[in-house]
Amino acid sequence: MKTLKLIQKDTYLRPYASAIEGRYNYALKREKELTGGIKLKDWANGHMYYGLHKAGTEWVIREWAPNATAIYLVGDCNGWQKNEAYRLQPTENGVWEVILAEDMLKHEQLYKLLVEWQGGSGERIPSYARRVVQDEVTKLFAAQVWDPETIKPLKPAHKRIKRRKAGDPLFIYECHIGMSSEEEKVNSYDEFRRDVLPRIAKLGYNCLQIMAIQEHPYYGSFGYHVSNFFAVSSRQGTPEELKHLIADAHAYGMDVIMDIVHSHAVKNELEGLGNFDGTPYQYFHDGARREHPAWDSLCFNYGKGEVLHFLLSNCKFWMDEYDFDGFRFDGVTSMMYQSHGLGEDFVDYSCYYNGNEDGDAICYLTLANKLIHEVKKNAITIAEDMSGMPGLACPIKDGGMGFDYRLAMGIPDFWIKYIKEVRDEDWKAGHIFYEMTNRRQDEKTISYAESHDQALVGDKTIIFRLCDADMYWHFERGHSTYMVDRGIALHKMIRLVTASTINGGYLTFMGNEFGHPEWIDFPRQGNGWSHKYARRQWSLVDNQRYFYSCLNLFDEKMVHLLREHLTPVKDSYGVHLPWEDKLCDNEGDQVVAYQRGDLVFVFNWNGIKSFEGYGIPVPEGKYKVVLNTDAEEFAGFGLSDDSVEHFTMPDDGYLKRGKGWLQLYLPARSAVVLELVD
Repeated sequence: MKTLKLIQKDTYLRPYASAIEGRYNYALKREKELTGGIKLKDWANGHMYYGLHKAGTEWVIREWAPNATAIYLVGDCNGWQKNEAYRLQPTENGVWEVILAEDMLKHEQLYKLLVEWQGGSGERIPSYARRVVQDEVTKLFAAQVWDPETIKPLKPAHKRIKRRKAGDPLFIYECHIGMSSEEEKVNSYDEFRRDVLPRIAKLGYNCLQIMAIQEHPYYGSFGYHVSNFFAVSSRQGTPEELKHLIADAHAYGMDVIMDIVHSHAVKNELEGLGNFDGTPYQYFHDGARREHPAWDSLCFNYGKGEVLHFLLSNCKFWMDEYDFDGFRFDGVTSMMYQSHGLGEDFVDYSCYYNGNEDGDAICYLTLANKLIHEVKKNAITIAEDMSGMPGLACPIKDGGMGFDYRLAMGIPDFWIKYIKEVRDEDWKAGHIFYEMTNRRQDEKTISYAESHDQALVGDKTIIFRLCDADMYWHFERGHSTYMVDRGIALHKMIRLVTASTINGGYLTFMGNEFGHPEWIDFPRQGNGWSHKYARRQWSLVDNQRYFYSCLNLFDEKMVHLLREHLTPVKDSYGVHLPWEDKLCDNEGDQVVAYQRGDLVFVFNWNGIKSFEGYGIPVPEGKYKVVLNTDAEEFAGFGLSDDSVEHFTMPDDGYLKRGKGWLQLYLPARSAVVLELVD
């Protein structure tokens, strides 16, 4: 076999060629076994066969439950009693079905399956249920017949803006619909669509990442303990309302992806898949591998064809039914290793190929990426991986797993450590640049300073780490303190250096762009089931008296600027954003500068020294300032006149031909972006 391109490009992978080629060949072999040679997108249609469906003037419901001895549909339709007319009949391969007359089920009726097995029985929510709701009094969940007589046609906010082209940078706005209201409540899809979506569009983000979409019994799990994989979380509204939200986001020119959880499932039996047909191993591993040791959840057995069919169909369902443009896969590290990555340091390549891999899970991820891109050619897939597995975000044909991007999870960890442990005078400008750009050139990443993880209770957002309690008393214009001035300056600089060094995309979590002052703490027994910290205070950013509006404006200007100027190029690495060309790195001054395309970025991380006439070696020409973190409109001091045009000074022979010196005034703790205009 010809050497895979992944191995050709990285010679350090050659000792592990057999492992990489083995996983590649296994995925091809497994796909053929499962599909019989047809396309994955034509095979992964479990959602069209299983579950409850309207078929003309009849209803049909099917379920896979190989250990069951009898199954009844029980619910509002029959007084929740066993009734032979609602009894499912076995067909083949553990599949059960029943066909019901149209009048035997009605819109909004609740139902479950009563599954019987040798020695026991239990009520279960169908595995492919598309609508699951919770009783406000009993707090129990049940499937719901969803067949509204009239579905209002979707009316997007306006005509669709031109979509992002393949290769253009992604600017992802990560959101949680439920906590997007300023009121102490669970927000709805409709309210988010009307009130929050226009804010995101104005900021310039071209991709919306929605969390906690799949139904989950405990709101405080942040959507990560999924019970019903095909059901839209009903706390926020109806399926049609979510579709309307997605249609409006598309109209604004945004791609819409969802945070999909296929790395584990909730342990609940009444709501989820645990012991669905009386066996613990129907969907999950048996024995010691069944339960996740850190997450109190169940681990899928990716070696079973039925499980692969279920999960792959789930990917296709969300794209077909709701028009999602892709997925951010949660917990990929946990999937790829039998140890779930717990206690692993992944210090060198040998750590990835030591027998700890879960070959079936890696195969599933590979097939999922292939399927998703068969359904939508320009789909987006992002892997949440902490291990750095080589090839995760490389094409399958090259020996990779096919993700489009991997999350650069080391960057937020770096910022937390730097802010907490390193004195301002010890910040190394060159080291910051290195941490932002330290990645494999053949894999695209999503960079971020903080996501929802850094905002959860028990942690602190960047702005709160920087300003601490002064945020509560001194975040009003004219009333700032040194802590607030420092925090605001660094907040902008941290975001700019993170976003301007991306090689794929940039992500922010809802509210962090304007320095939302509080952590996230979902309603739970420990806080009296309060929604006080599970919301977003938009009134802060709307009030021009406070600095939040300045941070929000900076984020808007930054995103629009980078979207306009980071134009993809094509070379041996494929289509990618232009590489960063470091122009200056002065450790003593704490100054670093780099160029990307026609933009020059200059950072002065020094907290006490400003520099007059600081020389930066750049291509000869005329430059204009297009963004300055110290501008007054961004709550800076406005120490520079940004209307002044800058011309390079001739060199005395030190620089390469075609370069000159750009002499700049660099205020302390500020960054400036200049554009080559002539």
